[in-house]
Amino acid sequence: MSQITVPAPAPASTAAPARARDAFFDNAKYLAILLVVIGHTIVGLRAKVPAAEGLYTFLHMFHMPLFILVTGYFSRTFSLNGHKARRLLTNVGIPYVLFEVAYSLWEWHFNHKPHLEISLLDPIYLTWFLLALFLWRLSTPVWRQIRWPLAVAVALSLLAYTAPLPDDLEMHRVFGLAPFYVLGLSLRPAHFAVLRARRARPVGAVVLAAGLAGAFWVRDRVDYRWFYWRDSHHELGVGNLGGTAMRLAMMVTALVLVAAFLAVVPRGRHWFTGFGAATVSAYLLHGFVIKYAQFQGWDHLPWLRNGWGLAGTVVFAVVLGTALCTSPVRNMFRWALEPRASWAFSRK
Repeated sequence: MSQITVPAPAPASTAAPARARDAFFDNAKYLAILLVVIGHTIVGLRAKVPAAEGLYTFLHMFHMPLFILVTGYFSRTFSLNGHKARRLLTNVGIPYVLFEVAYSLWEWHFNHKPHLEISLLDPIYLTWFLLALFLWRLSTPVWRQIRWPLAVAVALSLLAYTAPLPDDLEMHRVFGLAPFYVLGLSLRPAHFAVLRARRARPVGAVVLAAGLAGAFWVRDRVDYRWFYWRDSHHELGVGNLGGTAMRLAMMVTALVLVAAFLAVVPRGRHWFTGFGAATVSAYLLHGFVIKYAQFQGWDHLPWLRNGWGLAGTVVFAVVLGTALCTSPVRNMFRWALEPRASWAFSRK
């Protein structure tokens, strides 16, 4: 009698399926980076076009807190072990060094400075965010050990502005904006579900409209340096009591506007959704274009000094930010944005 051989069942794959990206957050990141690019693009029109001053103030009330909060949310699983620590070096540390040098060279060449100045401890232009992100992510395990991390972060932020801190490492911004990063670490999908509800969208739109109107009201009443989160109370000419109250008000305002912005973000996939995965490309590269245009004196052109010029500048910023998120640009600069440095790490 012949023996019948039954084939063994194929082993189940142990590889975890790739997690699908959430279109909501990709949309939010894409729209957030456009706000950053717009803010940098219209800065030269502030003194010439009143509407530019109002829009600039509005954007700076919340666009970096928004970016930082979302970054904190996606840093919840960060640890100092294994590939995540290495990715911190390759995706944040090395790009910081490369772009700090690149922007220093750019500034030196076009501004015709007699001496080239490069300081990794004193970031130039927009590279401060990479340095701050590097330090925030390093601190992530510490925040996980604290019972009330957000309260501690707010307290440290407020104390940081009561006296001048060294310019090195952007300490005022690192401490001052840390509450938004820590808040992002503390949030869960259920919190965002409230903002993703359909009924939240009209509320968010109304809040953003009120925030824009408020920005036009305060544009000539508040020193815009407040919104850079870079100066101590003494440097801004106020006492610690009034300055602390102002910082608290700014945090609350930023949080409300961030929530309103997220409430109006599209939920589903759109033609721009994929660009949300490439916001670092737009952030780090758009500054070269803006700086070059400023060096050429574009913001002094007479035809830009009106509402139509402002509108055209905003459209240019949107096109620029979008173009820098595309695959060809990202692939062209991948060596600097996402460098492969496996050779630099031990095999342990």
